[in-house]
Amino acid sequence: MDAPRASLAPDPAFRADVLAGLAAATPAIPARWLYDRRGSELFEEITRLPEYYPTRTETGLLERYSGEIASMLGTGEAVVEFGSGSSAKTPILLRAVKPRAYVPIDISGDFLREAALGLQAEFPDLAVLPVEADFTRRLALPPEIEAAPKLGFFPGSTIGNLVPRTAVDLLRAMKETLGEGSRLVIGMDRIKDVDVLLAAYDDPAGVTAAFNLNLLHRINAELDGTIPVEAFRHRAIWNDEKSRIEMHLEAVRDVEFMVAGAGFSLRAGETIHTENSHKYGHRDSRLMLRAAGWGVLREWTDEKQWFSIILAEAEPPRFAP
Repeated sequence: MDAPRASLAPDPAFRADVLAGLAAATPAIPARWLYDRRGSELFEEITRLPEYYPTRTETGLLERYSGEIASMLGTGEAVVEFGSGSSAKTPILLRAVKPRAYVPIDISGDFLREAALGLQAEFPDLAVLPVEADFTRRLALPPEIEAAPKLGFFPGSTIGNLVPRTAVDLLRAMKETLGEGSRLVIGMDRIKDVDVLLAAYDDPAGVTAAFNLNLLHRINAELDGTIPVEAFRHRAIWNDEKSRIEMHLEAVRDVEFMVAGAGFSLRAGETIHTENSHKYGHRDSRLMLRAAGWGVLREWTDEKQWFSIILAEAEPPRFAP
């Protein structure tokens, strides 16, 4: 049985993506829809799991090198965080940079506002200006920071959720949002042992499974769905050709269901593809940034070379190579 939820007004974009994704030859739903309030809470649980190395590794890098990052910036920065979530790593950067304003951007409004209130309490003299929006497109920043130099912050290797061409489009949109001459601190997850990767995305406690299956609960609650959630299981696989972990929801038996008045069916073993997490080599990440108009200023990595943070600068358009 689906967990009861409060009645919600359906998001037209969510409805359109779900209907189109379920009707596709290879069913898939964009990963951003995993992050309703419950999904965001579950993801925060994931980041605290012992198997989930990205958060603790990136946090260690920020603690070690944020002062060095700050020394390479000017003064009066406005920090703009894309997909801020709980903003758990943000205080490390804010303490080092001492910005004039902080702009968290996230699609999950309630979660965004709660996190912003927490940051405001921790930094009472800082202007905290939350923006509820889909950060995958160019967006308008608060007028209060129009004249300030911008430092984008995109931790967690969230860029890895996107296929390469879409990742480049996103980085271009960030450049347009922040403006030429702005800087960007971005987390990039590195290629590593497959067993380490699979454990991080299919933990024995089942938190990642709950996070993935929550998407079906959300569809049922918001789009009048009749999906039998118990008929699906979480699957994480390594796609070596595309250098990514893939998350799927696999039907364990033949199923038929309705979503927003439309009928769908899946056979046992068929899946709904819900998320990718691409992993990058040293040159891969730099090439992707440069393709989007960002020049790499500095890169830091941990002792195992499992993860890196990169400081990049938005470059002006070039007429010729």
